[in-house]
Amino acid sequence: MTPDFEAQLRSVSLRVTRPRLAVLKALHDHPHVDTETVISLVRVEHPTVSHQAVYDVLRALTDTGLVRRIQPAGVTARYESRVGDNHHHVVCRSCGTIADVDCAVGHSPCLTASDDRGYAVDEAEVVFWGTCPDCSADHTAEDQPAGRT
Repeated sequence: MTPDFEAQLRSVSLRVTRPRLAVLKALHDHPHVDTETVISLVRVEHPTVSHQAVYDVLRALTDTGLVRRIQPAGVTARYESRVGDNHHHVVCRSCGTIADVDCAVGHSPCLTASDDRGYAVDEAEVVFWGTCPDCSADHTAEDQPAGRT
């Protein structure tokens, strides 16, 4: 089911524009993409949209909380439309693919800081690092001895 992007924009007092709708759709369909990818996706349907317009839309959507900007260490900033929950990410060290991970199970260190130093904590960011299934399979295939002839 596709979200009502127009209603989302109106709920944060943003005007409904084609670039904003296109960016929201791109992020809904392709989570964890960088700015250049968003621009490419938007230009499929709106070829005249400028780089600056997309940058401005991403900033407005991020500032209003409709979009989340994530930037794990050493990775280009990415954007996602999944907001409003306490989810985290897993990043492949090999190809850089990012996937959502729901909050840790059991004792959840991500929910309560041992010493919040007086801060009113409203969000925690946990990034899991590893190797994605595709890269693991590629690595395993490369490690196999060559067949004898």
